[in-house]
Amino acid sequence: MRARIIALPVLGVAMCAAVLGAALTGPVSLDLGALATDEVTASIFYDIRVPRALLAALVGAGLACAGAAIQGLFRNPLADPALIGVSGGAALFAGMAIVLGVPALSAVGIPLSAFVGGMLTTLLVLYIGRVGGTISHMLLAGIAINAVAIAGIGLMSYVATDAELRTMTFWALGSFNGATWSGVALATLIPVATVLLTLQSRGLNALTLGDAQAAHLGVSVSRLRGYVIVLTALIVGISVAIAGVIAFIGLIIPHLIRLSMSSSHYVVLPGSALAGALLLVLADTLARMAAAPLEIPVGILTALIGGPFFVFLILKQRARLGF
Repeated sequence: MRARIIALPVLGVAMCAAVLGAALTGPVSLDLGALATDEVTASIFYDIRVPRALLAALVGAGLACAGAAIQGLFRNPLADPALIGVSGGAALFAGMAIVLGVPALSAVGIPLSAFVGGMLTTLLVLYIGRVGGTISHMLLAGIAINAVAIAGIGLMSYVATDAELRTMTFWALGSFNGATWSGVALATLIPVATVLLTLQSRGLNALTLGDAQAAHLGVSVSRLRGYVIVLTALIVGISVAIAGVIAFIGLIIPHLIRLSMSSSHYVVLPGSALAGALLLVLADTLARMAAAPLEIPVGILTALIGGPFFVFLILKQRARLGF
C-alpha cells in the first residue's frame, strides 16, 4: 500500500516532466539560450508550445478523473463520460455552430456552443433520472440522448459544405492545434472541478456497496449522483469546447489505476487525473512529431492506442469480470 501511495507523487513528477518535454519538443528546434533575446524563439515557446502542453495536461486530467467518477457512480468499470450524453451533446451543438452559423458569429461560437450543449444534455439526463427514480433510468436516458446526438451530427455533416465538413471532422477528432492562453484560462476550471470530484471519494467508495448500503452509511445518494454528474458535465463540456472529442482517456486510465494501484477512490481519482494528464501530453507530442510538419489529430492516436489496449485488458481480466 505504501508503494502504491508513493506512486502518486511519482506520477506527478512524470507529468510535470512530460509537460516540460512537450514544450521543448517540436518540428522546429529551439535554442533555449535564445529565449531572452530572440523574439521568434520566445514566441514559439511561450505562445504556442507552453499553452498547448498545459491544455493537454488539464484536459487529460479532467477527462480521466471524470471517467473514474462516472465508473464509480455507475459501479461499472466500462463506463465513461460519454455514457451520460455529455460528449454527444457538446459535439452536436458544436456541429450546429459550424454549419448553421448561429451562434458562431464570433471567435468563441464553437467552444461556447459545445459547452452549452454538454450542460443541456446533462440537465436533461438528470431530469429523466429524477423522474424515473433509479440510476438505470439515467443510464438509459444517456444512451438515448447519445443516439439522438449522433443522428444530429450526421444530419449536420450531410448539409455541411466541404469547408464546414472539414472543420467538423477535424474538430470532432480532437486536437490542441491553435491552443492559446485564453483557452488555458478557461481550462483552469477543470482542476477546480477535479478537486471537487476528489472530495467525493468517501461517498463513491460507499456507493460501491450499493445505494441502500451507502444511504445507511450517511451518504445522500441522489445528491451525490447529481453533484458528480454536474461536475463531470462541466469538465467534459469545457474539454470538448477546447479540444474537440478525445476518446478513451476517461475509459482506459481509471481502469489502469485500479489494476495497478488501488480500487479506493481516494487513490483512483487523483491517480487518474495525474495519469490522464501524462498520457494526453505524450499523445499530443507524438501527434505533432509523428508526421511533421503535418499533424495527426490527437483523438485518433488515443483511439488507436486505447482501443486495442482496452481489449487486451478485458481479455486479461475476463475471469474476474465474469466474461
